Amino acid sequence: MAVATRDWNALARRSRYIRQFQNAVLISFLTVISIPVVLPFFWVLTISFSARTGGVESAVLWRACGVLVPAVIAYVVAHLTLKSVRRRLFAAAALTLLAMIALTVTVGNDLHLNNYRFLVNPNLVEDLRGAATAGGQFPWVWEAFFNSLAVAASSTLFKVSIATCCGYYISRYNFLGRSAYLQSLLILEVFHPWMLTIPIFLVIFWIGLLNTLAGPILVLTVIDLPFFIFIMKGFFDAVPWDVEMSAMTDGASRRQAFWHVVLPQVRSGIIAISVLGFIRGWEEYVFVTALRTGNSYWVMSTYLYYVADDVMGVDYGLVAAVSVFYMMPSLLLYMFLQRYLTQLTLGGIKG
Repeated sequence: MAVATRDWNALARRSRYIRQFQNAVLISFLTVISIPVVLPFFWVLTISFSARTGGVESAVLWRACGVLVPAVIAYVVAHLTLKSVRRRLFAAAALTLLAMIALTVTVGNDLHLNNYRFLVNPNLVEDLRGAATAGGQFPWVWEAFFNSLAVAASSTLFKVSIATCCGYYISRYNFLGRSAYLQSLLILEVFHPWMLTIPIFLVIFWIGLLNTLAGPILVLTVIDLPFFIFIMKGFFDAVPWDVEMSAMTDGASRRQAFWHVVLPQVRSGIIAISVLGFIRGWEEYVFVTALRTGNSYWVMSTYLYYVADDVMGVDYGLVAAVSVFYMMPSLLLYMFLQRYLTQLTLGGIKG
């Protein structure tokens, strides 16, 4: 019996070591392939805090990235290996403190906040060199920010509401023309929406929504709906009909069963299409530009484009700072909702 016990213990230790080795290899592989992806983002961040009117020093970029990239990679490894939330927070705080100290030592003299002057200066007609930027027609960045927020949030609300109702109806009801409707949704996904720019412009013009934010909101909602309807249909298909039937057997109406029983089961799908819809609306450039004439309204994508279109030469620090500010809402949204996006489940019965 003692020999058998020692053999089982040795087998358990061997399996544990193999699993740890496999996890280490996987983490190392993902780390190596992620460096070329995240490095440009750190460059943009570094340029936004270090570039001056004379240009950008490459030595500053490499020194800063030599601190930031290892710090982020170390945090990812700690987040994947540490199970305790308290230990993860401690690791994040420690790495942040070490990174700040290292940045202060290596590039502290080159850091400044002048490139973020657009956040507090409502008039960017003249930059620090006294040169007119993009013809001096800039609004305050917060005007473009809230316009982009209105477009992204409103279109997301419409997409999620309509896609959820349509996905449920298609999943649960066998109506006349159901197959043809699904096939038409697939056909709509074949054509790229940019091919329809001119017809969409004419339709928006005829209904009187040209030069208004309602035009891009309506267009973005219609364009993304077929894909989102298919996503929600898949989530509703994964919810067993018995769950809904049990609720109605207990006295719930169809609407109550949908709202209190079925809808919580597809929460992951709703969150997924909400994030996708918001990012799609936030980064939109083609239709928010095509459906306006002149400077009737500004959004962040057009603001960034014209910041880079300086008639006196590109101010790389200002462009990088606007880019960082432009990326923050999408990044924060993903950080707060990543646990729902990485743990998608399709339906099921709890308990």
